[in-house]
Amino acid sequence: MLAQAAALCAKAARLSARKLTAARADALIQEAERIRAEAASLIDEDPLAYRAVIEQNRRPPGEARDARLAAALSDAADVPLRIVELSVPVVSLAAVLAAECKPALRGDAITAGQLAGAAARAAATLVVINLAGAPDDPRHSLARDMAAAIERELADLGSA
Repeated sequence: MLAQAAALCAKAARLSARKLTAARADALIQEAERIRAEAASLIDEDPLAYRAVIEQNRRPPGEARDARLAAALSDAADVPLRIVELSVPVVSLAAVLAAECKPALRGDAITAGQLAGAAARAAATLVVINLAGAPDDPRHSLARDMAAAIERELADLGSA
């Protein structure tokens, strides 16, 4: 979802190069493509990170298993947290493009922002679930704060 959002940003910038100026469009395209590539790589990383959780759940109960499971869940929270982190600049790119791209592509920019927001909300939920056993972990508030910032920017995007 996030990779698609970034790809839509790149499309809107690419097809708006004359309106944005070539240099501005190129900078926006490069940022969107960088994020798209990183988001796409996370598609493969997420199941690998969660595999350790599944393996620990299969072990006999006990203190050692509990400690290893907590560590695996903590590690598994990193991928969705990275999705939330990457969603922030995608929403910002979408907002810039919605304001500055060709009018015919404004819908693509707004859709990119909405997709990035949905990816951030879903990923933030996974962070909370994976870290349920560690309520003091600072990644709870980090994910929550970034998701809230995204929601504020999306509210502005929808009213623009």
